[in-house]
Amino acid sequence: MEHTWLTVDELAAVLKVSPKSIRRAYRKGEIPVDRFCRFVRFDLERVKEALKAKGHSLTGVVSTKKQGQRSATGGDRRRRAQRTRPRLGKTGASIAQRSRRKK
Repeated sequence: MEHTWLTVDELAAVLKVSPKSIRRAYRKGEIPVDRFCRFVRFDLERVKEALKAKGHSLTGVVSTKKQGQRSATGGDRRRRAQRTRPRLGKTGASIAQRSRRKK
């Protein structure tokens, strides 16, 4: 039996998903991966068997969202909460207002 070793981009093209979805799937352990030094390669037959065993169809293989998960729309992203009080301590502006010590 001959192995068909594929890269991330080649496997993504065969399964018709994005390379990002392939990377996410092998990091989560959803598809088997073989590592050669620092390279990752996929055996197409083993990937197909693993996907069938998990109940995925071969098109739209890797689901990017879980059931009921919502994502931000319109480019909205999570932002950090704004500070409610002024920063305590010396800042560049307050230091610059002081006169320098004469020699």
